[in-house]
Amino acid sequence: MRLPGTLGKIDQNKADQVIMEAINQGINFFDTAYIYPGSEVALGNALDKNRVRDKVYIATKLPLFKCNSYEDFDKLFNEQLTRLKTNYIDYYFIHNISRLSDWKRICSFGIEKWIEEKKASGQIKQLGFSFHGVRGEFMKVIDDYDWDFCMIQYNYVNTHYQAGVEGLHHAHRKGMPVYIMEPLLGGQLANALPEKATRRFKQKDPEASYASWALRWLWNQPEVTLVLSGMNHIDQVKENSSLASEYGVGNMSSDDLKVVQEVATIFSESYKIPCTGCNYCLPCPKHINIPDSFMAYNTSYTISRFAGIQLYATTSGGLKSAFSLFDCIECGKCEKHCPQNIRIMEEIKVVRRRMEPLWYRGMMRIARKIMK
Repeated sequence: MRLPGTLGKIDQNKADQVIMEAINQGINFFDTAYIYPGSEVALGNALDKNRVRDKVYIATKLPLFKCNSYEDFDKLFNEQLTRLKTNYIDYYFIHNISRLSDWKRICSFGIEKWIEEKKASGQIKQLGFSFHGVRGEFMKVIDDYDWDFCMIQYNYVNTHYQAGVEGLHHAHRKGMPVYIMEPLLGGQLANALPEKATRRFKQKDPEASYASWALRWLWNQPEVTLVLSGMNHIDQVKENSSLASEYGVGNMSSDDLKVVQEVATIFSESYKIPCTGCNYCLPCPKHINIPDSFMAYNTSYTISRFAGIQLYATTSGGLKSAFSLFDCIECGKCEKHCPQNIRIMEEIKVVRRRMEPLWYRGMMRIARKIMK
């Protein structure tokens, strides 16, 4: 989802470099999805060009919202095989299940029969699901079918969010591998921590990166099978693979865990909107950059209001854009696709009050006239 690129378009050359560096470092699990723009194609191109398909495991996902009949399963799956330039998928997810009824809906179309056929043919090796609902629904979904694995959002801030630690332990007790998404909360735990939190980490270990604390915290837990980090630069690949080689279960002392808990408390106090920047809410029909607007808003609390407005002006509703949060028509399209279940239309009103005061809107109108 986070392969290198600009304006939502993946840079194939840079993606090739990141992917091949990962393989050279011993990383062999690559997670993509039908709805990540350009991601399946970029991954397929890189693996095919370098002839390394047999060295890696591909994980991709069936988009629930596009499934309205039995025929849709093959239509979507075959398109994914073409994009990925492969004839089989190692780990296939039912994408973005929020409640048991989501799973039951496609069961009514015959998904269980389809899965059985794909497994028998070898086109799907293992079948699982990614989850974005409340814990109670996670328990129902996981107990309803003989899944091979599951994926949950989990990090030191989100211990009781969605499936949470209780869901993690429930899956582990069933002998099910658990893959972790958003280990860095869309990068927030790597480069958007409040100053008070960074001071606490540096006080404990001046040399360790903030990302390393979050990853080590996950690897410390025996219930965690695999951590998915959205690396978009070779330096990140090198750092993460080096850390993974050094740390594992039991790598953190009780004092380390206490520091992480302190940082989690500090972060939670200032992190207002739980947006991870996944971009599922885009494109907006009014061209509003929702994720960056929310990131700027959070920054206005984690760092300072000035820093937040500065970020907002350059990335979301600023000089390069003719669009503002005030252009929102409340169509609700964004909310239907948000895996965090954020009430986006209501949050937009809150964000624009803080990020677009009258003086700011006046300044932007003048600046845009000058630029024209």
